[in-house]
Amino acid sequence: APFLVEGRQARTEATWPRADAVIGNPPFVGGSKKRRELGDETFEALAKIYAGRVPPGADLVCYWFDKALQQMKRGELARAGLVSTNSIRGGANREVLDAIVKDGVIFDAWSDEPWVNEGAAVRVSLICFAMEHCADGPYLNSTVTSRVGADLSETAGSLLDLTTAEPLVDNAGAAIRGLAKVGSFDVGGDIARRWLHSPNANGRSNAEVLTPWRNGSDVAKRPSDTWLIDFGNTLDVSAASLYEKPFGHVELHVRHERAAQRDEKRRVNWWRLGRSGAELRNAIAASFRYIATPMVAKYRLFVTLDKRIFADQQIIVIARSDDTTFGILHSRFHELWSLRMCTWLGVGNDPRYTPTTCFETFPFPFGLTPRDTAHQRTETLADGAVIPLLSAAPVAATRDHAINIALAAKRLNDLREGWLNPPAWTERVPEVTPLGMDASPYPDRIVPKPSLSADDLKALSKRTLTNLYNERPTWLANAHAALDAAVAAAYGWTDYSAATTDDEILARLLALNLERAKAAI
Repeated sequence: APFLVEGRQARTEATWPRADAVIGNPPFVGGSKKRRELGDETFEALAKIYAGRVPPGADLVCYWFDKALQQMKRGELARAGLVSTNSIRGGANREVLDAIVKDGVIFDAWSDEPWVNEGAAVRVSLICFAMEHCADGPYLNSTVTSRVGADLSETAGSLLDLTTAEPLVDNAGAAIRGLAKVGSFDVGGDIARRWLHSPNANGRSNAEVLTPWRNGSDVAKRPSDTWLIDFGNTLDVSAASLYEKPFGHVELHVRHERAAQRDEKRRVNWWRLGRSGAELRNAIAASFRYIATPMVAKYRLFVTLDKRIFADQQIIVIARSDDTTFGILHSRFHELWSLRMCTWLGVGNDPRYTPTTCFETFPFPFGLTPRDTAHQRTETLADGAVIPLLSAAPVAATRDHAINIALAAKRLNDLREGWLNPPAWTERVPEVTPLGMDASPYPDRIVPKPSLSADDLKALSKRTLTNLYNERPTWLANAHAALDAAVAAAYGWTDYSAATTDDEILARLLALNLERAKAAI
């Protein structure tokens, strides 16, 4: 093990014997689960002992990789071959591979392999490393390659080594993870609508603490009509109790769940969401909607959601309302970048999108970066497309690009919506008006028409974004191609075509990332 305990002595780093090789399958425990699985004392000891070497948020398996590297640097180990979760290729986990590639070499690796252990199916990476190359190789996925990078891809020089990409100040603060419930704060829409018609002793509406809610599945599939009870982060338990029906649900279903919480704040403030989302609430306060993408999904899908709809922690929120930003994010260029910068999760090996690696490193076209649109003021065009108000020079050229991207993005989204919710099968109805209000504060609902046959209702249930991108009909491919052309023009890539290779696109984006990162120093 990478640490040891001797009686009541303080925990210290274990001493490994001198060896020619270390081969093993260390335990996988995700960074978010380590404290719960290992206990506070062990978690804190690991963070202290391995400070500057292994991030506290890294998977437990990473400590074995670091230990082996340190052993090699002291001349006490020649080689190592270790099994890891395949998420070691990105995020906090990859820092140990960054160190290995910096000081040594990965001479053989399998980046993504199925693994079944005692019935549990996962995806793993198999990594062999040393301080110098063997006589032949290196190998990646059983094929000779020029170099194996820290992301376990072939990186023939810096042009394609995306591990060198830097977070950009232009993008800071625009992508935020959704709210964490940490308890049964969600209820079905039928229950929420009954509560919205229920009076309270304080004369206040339950609309103040009830809001529609979406998680990743609601985006990739069809909305589940789930609502969230949200008492914010300022109401004390006495004030919250005045919203009788919602509070009664939380008292009955959440209080006992929170009693077992390690986190004292969550245990004491059991009627509040696990993460209040102050940053997220502030970020979208000035907009009428925001852009959202599931953290884990088969495809990198983006949608826009009304600001009254709260996003779950498995959704990444981009705090912008304009179609231009939406179009850039849904372009081929951002999709390629995010798939190379992401981690991969589960037996389905779905890409996991994170703000730090996928969004903050992505170089937007000049004048259309999140910093340029941080004011969140917009302009609505005649056909309803929304562009950001721009201040970057040259304004005229940038505005033309913003308009072209927005028009293509709106066209894509309109076509998708027409397929997801065909007017012949669905209708838009106003959301319920809460007791004491003159109008509903919530967005309209899209529901099946009452006359819809059972067969059509079943067919409608299968109309999801995931299924649409599984089929990828010609009209969808054409809409994306038009969007890609508009975004390429904003980059100034006059030679771009659908035949431009993925590697060429990634090389250009990386060069732009490094140029901007250097300029910001």
